[in-house]
Amino acid sequence: MRMPGGFKGGGIGIILVALVAMYFGIDPSVILNLGGQMEGNQPATSTDYTPTPEENLLADFVAVVLADTEDTWHQQFQQLGSGYTEPTLVLFSGSVQSACGFAQAAMGPFYCPSDQKVYIDLGFYQDLKEKMNAPGDFAQAYVIAHEVGHHVQNLLGLSDKVHAARSQLSETEYNQMSVRLELQADCLAGVWANHADRSRQVVEPGDIDEALNAASQIGDDRLQQQSRGYVTPDSFTHGTSAQRARWFRQGFATGEFGSCDTFAAKQL
Repeated sequence: MRMPGGFKGGGIGIILVALVAMYFGIDPSVILNLGGQMEGNQPATSTDYTPTPEENLLADFVAVVLADTEDTWHQQFQQLGSGYTEPTLVLFSGSVQSACGFAQAAMGPFYCPSDQKVYIDLGFYQDLKEKMNAPGDFAQAYVIAHEVGHHVQNLLGLSDKVHAARSQLSETEYNQMSVRLELQADCLAGVWANHADRSRQVVEPGDIDEALNAASQIGDDRLQQQSRGYVTPDSFTHGTSAQRARWFRQGFATGEFGSCDTFAAKQL
């Protein structure tokens, strides 16, 4: 789906504020929801959009990877004595309205716990290939598995605990909690990769390096260095490149959910 240019003026300003907020560790959904209320009297419309052949191929690929994560997490939740509720996949181009607010492709793929949907802008994969030096299929699969990891956290109540603690923490402390939440999602992506490979032999030589490279390309330290020329660790909300790669490798090596307790880890 594609949202038209109806969000002009204030809408664009809201998105920019939300992007800046992300860099300083502020939950962008707060800004986006506020923007949605401000824009609430402007009816949202949609336009017909014909995907390109490349987008159709990517859409098929994303659907296959999502189905593979479902196989893994159904099995894992069954072992925990619980049932797994599958997330809904939303593919969009340009911008999209979610239960967490209005989002643009510049924010990258995201998971919205309010509607339990994984939002993937296919254009992000082009950025992975052309701007982030992570062109492989497994790098793309890692991105999906990471967002599904957030869904797993949501089902287990971990996301709610982090957000509930927000009012009791300083901004720096809350950012540190957010980093642990994100690194756990990286580890859960590694758990998926482990089980997918054991069950279906989907991991080929070089695939793990692809995923680790993708993880390193979107670490807070590298993104901040590229965007503004310096790094502010207190504002990290996702973890460094090395931390993201380490926790993905941890999940892949063990294949165990219990190995992903980033909140108890003394060293990230």
